[in-house]
Amino acid sequence: MNTTRFLVTIATYNEIENIPHLVPAIFEETDRFAAERNFTFDVLVIDDASPDGTGEWCDAHAEEFPRLKCLHRAGKNGLGAATIAAMQYAIENGYDRMINMDADFSHHPKYLEAIACADADVVAGSRYIRGGGIVGWPLRRHFMSRSINAFGRTLLGLSIHDISGAYRNYRVSTLAKLDFSRFQSQGYSFQEEVLWRLKLVGATMSEVPIIFEDRIRGTSKISLKESITAVKTLLMLRR
Repeated sequence: MNTTRFLVTIATYNEIENIPHLVPAIFEETDRFAAERNFTFDVLVIDDASPDGTGEWCDAHAEEFPRLKCLHRAGKNGLGAATIAAMQYAIENGYDRMINMDADFSHHPKYLEAIACADADVVAGSRYIRGGGIVGWPLRRHFMSRSINAFGRTLLGLSIHDISGAYRNYRVSTLAKLDFSRFQSQGYSFQEEVLWRLKLVGATMSEVPIIFEDRIRGTSKISLKESITAVKTLLMLRR
């Protein structure tokens, strides 16, 4: 039986309050089931020159966590660009699957087994199917997220219910079919765009339920401006 190599990717900017807790939690959770399923897990942090020392923490703990790697980028260039860098790293280094997650525990490591074991080209951790949900959001943010998801699903013809969440398991050989130079989004609307481009290359998609819990440490980077940009990007994709 062949070993499946997973790369867990985390884009960071000023996450020093979270990353020292998240990295060991990921390894603790994946070590629980990896050997039984013939999986291996590495973690890649993509850090946009965080002034709070997030990237430096990763470097300083490389000996403690030998499967932890850090990709240092020159500046804050956006979530989409960071995720593309992670995808290219996974392709170039021969990984089989890439699991992307947020740095702030809103994507809890306890869901990693279910997400890793589901078999599709893209497996989305979904807030909007039975068993999923959101904890800690104000009503305005619920409305904004639901509206963008409904609008985007209809406009782009996507089958999954949660098109804006980042907690996903990608088949790396399918990612290799994408032309990353064609991507238009650098920010949070990247999540919708990558699903649409994967659909165009024939990717299969499925979902597993997750409970999304709003961050308790650090500051959210999502704003109304990002939501407006997401809508504009969706409209551009359908031109």
